Amino acid sequence: MTKNGYLKVGFNLLVTCLMWLYFTVGSALFFSWCYGGATHFSKNREETFQRLNHYFFRGFFFFLKGLTPGIKWHIPHNIKEIQSSLVMSNHLSYLDPLLMIMLFPRHKTIVKSTFFNVPLFGWLMKQSGFIPAADKGRLLALMIERIEALDDFLATSGNLFIFPEGTRSRDGTLGCFNKGAFKIAGKCQAPIEVLKVSGTGNLFTPGRFLFNASISTTIAVEKVGSVAADGGKRRASISESMAEVRSFLTR
Repeated sequence: MTKNGYLKVGFNLLVTCLMWLYFTVGSALFFSWCYGGATHFSKNREETFQRLNHYFFRGFFFFLKGLTPGIKWHIPHNIKEIQSSLVMSNHLSYLDPLLMIMLFPRHKTIVKSTFFNVPLFGWLMKQSGFIPAADKGRLLALMIERIEALDDFLATSGNLFIFPEGTRSRDGTLGCFNKGAFKIAGKCQAPIEVLKVSGTGNLFTPGRFLFNASISTTIAVEKVGSVAADGGKRRASISESMAEVRSFLTR
């Protein structure tokens, strides 16, 4: 490896360590007492936790932008104005859900049930109103309860963001969609707003531990289409809605 190569690896390692420090030390010093206070004193604990998540990841991306001067960011302001919607997006990196939380102060998403068993992290997701993707056990009851309450959440300016592929793309291409996301969409009295994310897979690539902080790329979020709701029911069938969302994301 050349000297320049070693410098890039060293810089990537430094940025990765600093971002993990933000996650651990930063959350312990600056946010743990906020979550603790919300647990005991907030009248709407779920909403308070969502807003704290939002501010935490605003700080995360603020520091990430400062540490990666070669990376440009393009997120139009109108995306942050989306409310009372199901937000569907392609999925390139673990950064994508963090980016959605940063964009929307009131947010929920669907998370693999195994994450709900992780100490502290699982508790935080439960308090934030996240929905476990469960097919049995105690988490199944929680999933049903929270899906049934989605209409009220969406009616009060909340957004449910979903990655219909269910997992990150390894090569940037759009994978197969899960019908479950569209079944939930069909139940809810809200439009689907379709966002296309690009660049996050270059910055934090699936299968890699280190941020690619030394590269030059653009992280962008673009609104590429909408699927309207009609009196609480979709005008199209599930398969038709899936095809429409896919057409938006593959333009």
